[in-house]
Amino acid sequence: MSEAPNSDQTRATLRAITEADAEGYRACLDRVAAERRYLAFTAAPPLQEVKFYIKAMLQRGLPFIVAVDGSGLVVGWCNIHVLPQTEHRVGFSHVGTVGMGLDAPHRGKGLGREMLQSVFDTAGRVGIERVELQVYASNESAVKLYRRFGFVTEGIKSRARKIDGQYDDIIMMARLRPPSRG
Repeated sequence: MSEAPNSDQTRATLRAITEADAEGYRACLDRVAAERRYLAFTAAPPLQEVKFYIKAMLQRGLPFIVAVDGSGLVVGWCNIHVLPQTEHRVGFSHVGTVGMGLDAPHRGKGLGREMLQSVFDTAGRVGIERVELQVYASNESAVKLYRRFGFVTEGIKSRARKIDGQYDDIIMMARLRPPSRG
């Protein structure tokens, strides 16, 4: 498990991700994944995959921000991914999926709330009307945060994950933006 480098404990700032952030974002993703509690994977994907993902998100104008501490270390991220519409996959371009994470020392300080607000502000401008996510039931602080943002539970996958001998339910949540009046 990679430890967060001696992260500057001053308040992290939010900004749009750039392609130059690939290594820092991947390192943060790897640290959160290594905790084996919050993400569906236990290690970050290879750097080339991360670079490709960031580039694709930027090209499509999708919301993707990073939280950066005073020393320039990426300590968190939040994005809303929309699957590309293809000839055989149509009708879902208004649906986005939240991905987010924070290094442990930066949790519980309101940064998650700020990150979500930031990506939601962009989501409406790029036509995202439905935002959905999946969260482990054991991640109670995240569930509370999402509910405060208007997410509602749409379903529960019981005992959907088993890691280190422990089961965890997955809560499927969504938030709808009212349709625009034309």
